[in-house]
This record gives sequence, structure tokens and C-alpha cells, in this order.
Amino acid sequence: MKLKVLSLVILFFGLTSCLKNQADGVQVLEVSKYEKKMTQPEVQLVDVRTPEEFSEGHLENAINIDVTADDFDAKVASLDKEKPVMVYCKSGGRSAKASARLKELGFKTITDLEGGITNWNSENKPVVK
Repeated sequence: MKLKVLSLVILFFGLTSCLKNQADGVQVLEVSKYEKKMTQPEVQLVDVRTPEEFSEGHLENAINIDVTADDFDAKVASLDKEKPVMVYCKSGGRSAKASARLKELGFKTITDLEGGITNWNSENKPVVK
């Protein structure tokens, strides 16, 4: 009986952690899955860090739209709301904020990089400088 209860508890936490990764219509992916999804057609890759951080190294084909800038909404208006948008920042905080804002603005498919470019770099993935 104890084993069944323990199994159910583990299953519950496993399922809820998966739901958290897709909370509010935003998919949060670890590095290898994010990298694979980046290659899909029509993906719009957005680095939401500051221009200074962007210039220090960014993912290939990423555009820089600083989520902390006053013109964030105006700049993301140039993106296609029907095409997938993939966002990332340094460690995941600002990209979560950007994802929530994109969702509010009507973007349909939003993916966030778990742990940001810090995790990307820790796995020795390529960046453009």
C-alpha cells in the first residue's frame, strides 16, 4: 500500500512539473529540445536581453528586442503572431516576463529557453559574437 501511495505521489509531481513547463500556453524547453525546435521553419528567435548583452554573444539568427525597454511592445508588433516565437535571456527571468507579455499581445506559439543562454553556454552550444 505504501508503495502505491508513493508511486501516486511521484506521478502527481511528475505531471504537475510538466504542466508548469507549459503554463499559460508558454512551452519551456531545455537546451537540446530548444535547439532542435529552433531549426523548424518560420521560427522567430528573439533575444530579450539588453543590446550590450546581445553583442557579447547570442544565438544564430536571433533578433534583439530588449524586454526592459519602453518600446518592447512596439518592436514585437513587427513579428508575426501566427508564427512560432522562441525567446531567451540570460537565465530565464526576463524571457518569462517577455513570454507572458507576448501571450497578452496575442502570440499563439511561444517557447522559452529553460535557464537562458547561461544553460546554453554551459552545454558548449554555439553563439555568434
